[in-house]
Amino acid sequence: MPALTVRPFHRDDRDQLTELVNAHVAAVVPGVSVSVNTVLSGMTRQPDEFITDPWVAERITLVAEQRRYVVAGAHLLRYRADTEVGESFRDAGAIDWFVCHPPASFWPDSDQASDLLMAACLAQLARWNVRLRYADGSLPAPVVYGLPRPWPHIRAAYERAGFRHTGDTEVILIADVADLPSFTPLQGVSVDRTLGECGTRFTAHADGRALGFIEVDTALDRPERHSRSGGLADIGNLHVEHPVDGLENWLLAQAAHWLRLSGVRRLFAYEAAGAVEAIGRLTGAGFRELTRTDRGWEHLP
Repeated sequence: MPALTVRPFHRDDRDQLTELVNAHVAAVVPGVSVSVNTVLSGMTRQPDEFITDPWVAERITLVAEQRRYVVAGAHLLRYRADTEVGESFRDAGAIDWFVCHPPASFWPDSDQASDLLMAACLAQLARWNVRLRYADGSLPAPVVYGLPRPWPHIRAAYERAGFRHTGDTEVILIADVADLPSFTPLQGVSVDRTLGECGTRFTAHADGRALGFIEVDTALDRPERHSRSGGLADIGNLHVEHPVDGLENWLLAQAAHWLRLSGVRRLFAYEAAGAVEAIGRLTGAGFRELTRTDRGWEHLP
């Protein structure tokens, strides 16, 4: 077999790398893919990360190539060391995402390619002389962050290199909007629709007080970012201040009506793996578990 080589990303790699990125996205989120421009723009700026992105001092993308074909890729970040940077990111380096072909008969050298690329990533972090070394799987696509469980080959590559999961595990849930609760009036309860922190907010009111609210973000698959629109939204916030029987489903029904008017077909929700009661309420309302993702990976030599 021709030798594997690792080198910096060239613009001519854009189509092959995007194909590899989309293969990983498709294993996590059904029916979603990202455009070449989305992948390229994500290498220079991450506008959604409006807190941490300004802290980045340097970015580099590396690829592993065999037979003039990109078989693996990784994007690395170096964070500044000044006091404006949050303490946990200060003088840190991160593998922001890492993609490679899983072992298969037509890619017999896939583990070798991932290990070679990982060695180059660790060498780059060493040249940066960073204080901390992190890893993640934050591809420029909705709902793809941490290290999703459908990527056991990436987990194996991280663990072989000395990265360990030190953070939390989150459950990602999905629902067909058509399966969400239908609207049933609650006596004495009204709703206001306003702009919230994480999207459109629906607030339940009764007797002059706010009982709770739900926020839904319908901008997950903006057309300039994604080559296929999946009609996606997610729950940014769901909070009940004063419990009323059926209120949570009532709020979900309000949001579902708005999402149907918006042409949204699928809604995502996120809960910590230990939040068993919250997960149970969501599954009872029409959600089902899509996957789990392990957040927070740190290199522990």
